[in-house]
Amino acid sequence: MRQNPARRAALLDAAIEVLAREGARGLTFRAVDVEAQVPNGTASNYFDNRDDMLTQIGYRFYERLEPDPGMLAAGLEGPRDRAKVTQLMHDLVDRISRFRSGYLALLELRLEATRRPELRRLLTERIRADVDANIRYHTEAGLPGDATTVILLYLALNWLIVERLTLPDVFPEDRIHDLVTDVVERILPGPGQSA
Repeated sequence: MRQNPARRAALLDAAIEVLAREGARGLTFRAVDVEAQVPNGTASNYFDNRDDMLTQIGYRFYERLEPDPGMLAAGLEGPRDRAKVTQLMHDLVDRISRFRSGYLALLELRLEATRRPELRRLLTERIRADVDANIRYHTEAGLPGDATTVILLYLALNWLIVERLTLPDVFPEDRIHDLVTDVVERILPGPGQSA
């Protein structure tokens, strides 16, 4: 098995693009080689089998989506109120939406996880860890709301992102900003308001 980390990352990035564009059925070693513009047989030197490649795509997606520490620190500047949570949720939706192919590949991985126990284990552990990290960030930062607030935001905004990236005409692009704001305002009422 080859160990060139830069080549492996390039192959995984190519695999994400193939998975997003062609779906799981179109994800072959050959398709990844073509997308990565490498010689035939290269991908098969880096992955034991298709399951191994799918699992590594899951890791790579999260690696690429990880916010940089500066973004996390900047998110904590200023008052810690509903407006700050709204800003953070807009930033999150925009960051994920900019990596459209990655999110679409993740949806394909989720479907594959219903049939592949190792992939299901990986995605379950990773997504649970992300939810826990988001809860920890939210509460340790002193943002309003609690663990349930974070979980409800996660569930609502994930579906909004799915609609935005898969069926963009359901909610026109010019409504996305207002919808994110509305989700936060309904899940996290302001002072003196109830949900």
